[in-house]
Amino acid sequence: MTSTASKTNLLGMSQDALEQFFVEHGDKPFRARQVLQWIYQREVTDFDDMTDLSKKLRVWLKDAAEVTLPEIQSRHDSSDGTVKWLFESGSGQAVETVFIPEPGRGTLCISSQVGCALDCAFCATGAQGFNRNLTSAEIIGQVWHAIRELPRRDNGDPAVTNIVFMGMGEPLANYRNVVPVLKLLVSDWAYGLSRRRVTISTSGLVPLVDKLGDECNVSLAVSLHAPSDELRDQIVPVNKLHPIASLLEACWAYTAKHSNRFVTFEYVMLRDVNDSLAHADELAKLLLGKPAKVNLIPFNPFPDTRFQRSSADTIMHFQNRLRQRGLVATTRKTRGDDIDAACGQLAGKVSDRVRKPLGQKSMAARKAENERKRMVSV
Repeated sequence: MTSTASKTNLLGMSQDALEQFFVEHGDKPFRARQVLQWIYQREVTDFDDMTDLSKKLRVWLKDAAEVTLPEIQSRHDSSDGTVKWLFESGSGQAVETVFIPEPGRGTLCISSQVGCALDCAFCATGAQGFNRNLTSAEIIGQVWHAIRELPRRDNGDPAVTNIVFMGMGEPLANYRNVVPVLKLLVSDWAYGLSRRRVTISTSGLVPLVDKLGDECNVSLAVSLHAPSDELRDQIVPVNKLHPIASLLEACWAYTAKHSNRFVTFEYVMLRDVNDSLAHADELAKLLLGKPAKVNLIPFNPFPDTRFQRSSADTIMHFQNRLRQRGLVATTRKTRGDDIDAACGQLAGKVSDRVRKPLGQKSMAARKAENERKRMVSV
């Protein structure tokens, strides 16, 4: 994505910010609603084509603003209908976005960071390291491109019905840029999605779960993956800062702020690591009687991983044990693995700014390391 430094990129700006942009120009706040509709509902990025704006205003917008989208590097189509895009992120790096079609709905899995600093042991993104946060424009630009590229449904609605922040990165670690996107996704002037169809997935940044509950009413998914701190410390390192008890407390507080809301707990099935019936019993004890459901995820391998996927029988028995204990439990169907688009496989192209080049840290590397520490200690 290339942007002119002297111009303001309107892509990704919240309605409040866009209204302020027009007010500072001496115009009316309702202009923001008009522009939002042009960009997101009509997929128009050329101010000359925004015909319900005055000619004078369009001339000013062309001089002061732009709508600049991230560039698509490549697209890959799976045999099962899954689509994966690679988006340019500058300096030879890229992030991945995946569309998963299902009967009655289509889910778009979007990225929020170039890489990830949380280093979960079973995730290809974490193995790549962390470079930087995506801007709001780079995040919502993934949605804009997908909706524009994919054929519409028979009723004329977009193919994308659900959006999940489950791609590359920890979305709550990029809170400042993610929240404006959440607000655009549910705004009637932009994409107008139901709040239940927009899901934030987090590995457990507890203070930001609390903050999100105050600012946004969207669905929450938590990457739990273990029923005890001893095990979770090994595979989800952020647990050492925000252990399970504090994470669950934040989850129940989140649901209390929003009526009829529950939390989806994601649990990747790792052979001989977290997949025994004893683990299922521990997990049930944690969640029983709470507004929770469990989504079991068969592990999807990537190069050099030490983990293996639990067998189909093991996953079935684990799920049945959770159901016997009174929990709602489902198993995610693996999709797009022939194009490395399955859950946990997204790697993109990432240069980890934290790792030492030739034994010495550059200024950029030191800055990135400080950012990583800040993100995992909020």
